Amino acid sequence: MKATCFWMLTAILVVQGNQAADFNVKKYGAKADGKSDDSKAIENAWKDACKSTNVMSNVVIPKGSYMVGPMKFQGPCIARQITIQADQVKFVAPSDPSKFKSQNAWVVFQNINGLNLIGASFDGQGEIAWSINDCAKTGKCNSLPINLSFNKITNSVIRGITSLDSKLFHMNVLNCKNVTFQHTTIRAPDESLNTDGIHIGRSNGVNITDADIKTGDDCVSLGDGSQQVNIEKVTCGPGHGIAIGSLGKYNKEEPVIGIRVKNCTISNTMNGVRIKTWPASPSAGIARDLHFDNIVMNNVSTPILIDQKYCPYNQCKAEIPSRVKISNVSFKNIRGTSANKVAVKLACSEGNPCQGVELSNINLAYTGNNGTATSECANVKPKLIGHLFPPACQLSST
Repeated sequence: MKATCFWMLTAILVVQGNQAADFNVKKYGAKADGKSDDSKAIENAWKDACKSTNVMSNVVIPKGSYMVGPMKFQGPCIARQITIQADQVKFVAPSDPSKFKSQNAWVVFQNINGLNLIGASFDGQGEIAWSINDCAKTGKCNSLPINLSFNKITNSVIRGITSLDSKLFHMNVLNCKNVTFQHTTIRAPDESLNTDGIHIGRSNGVNITDADIKTGDDCVSLGDGSQQVNIEKVTCGPGHGIAIGSLGKYNKEEPVIGIRVKNCTISNTMNGVRIKTWPASPSAGIARDLHFDNIVMNNVSTPILIDQKYCPYNQCKAEIPSRVKISNVSFKNIRGTSANKVAVKLACSEGNPCQGVELSNINLAYTGNNGTATSECANVKPKLIGHLFPPACQLSST
């Protein structure tokens, strides 16, 4: 009988240990009045949830408006899974960029395994920052804070969040593995500088699905070290399109491998889908297995673009060929309208010609009144399949 009671008690304790523990930020002093700084209250709730011995922990943030300064959710955690439940919650950042001298991001998630971030709107109040952004003059674009930084996040889901008016990038995903972004909304005006929607770098297994992005730069951009990334059902525009790169600016960049972009709609953007590398690369680089499929273009300037002479602000030696090797690339089932006559432009490196580029079933009409859509090619011999309009270049030129 005693043995039976012992095992029953053990079973109860195991079940209790597996139950989620709730940590309500209101119990830590958060006011949610849109005026008081609730940063410390939320961080303290996170710290207790992180060190909880329960298998699962929930940081509960009741609906309301929370004014928060720079804020960090730091791991590693004892709890194996932590959920930040923030439906109908709005976080509001200080509008003054000088409040962020201690860190280059407003809200930081770092070194966490098993994070679930659900709901929440993050308003970066970036209008003042945009007016002082001197990136075009200096070439230095990292002096302003981004809205959300995800650094060393693994096996996690970010679902139903909104990023508004970031001072710089909306989201930076760095050194992450197996992270999924679902139902993401991003908003900033077309004239906001360097407000990339989601930037990914040195990460493996990132999935973006069902995103609606309107911003002043790339809707999604992929830097060096991005591998096995899937981007699907993204609505983009205004902005600069969906971009791999820029690559090749820095020494010893990591390869970009296995990028798939499909079932997306891009409207009224500066570019459509593009791969961009700097000339005069300090070291050799690799970008391969890059695939774009079933993309709708609506009034997009240069819907399909490989640009290996990418040189914004003329701060490079454009005459020196890029050393980034681009190979195994496909553009399939891309249709719609181009705001430029040149709807397809494949400008590969003279020193490192592109290899294994495929164009399949392209139908892009020029929206202007003078002439029809055309294509341009340099240092590439694309494989041509199916219906192609504009007619694609069959021979490379320099």
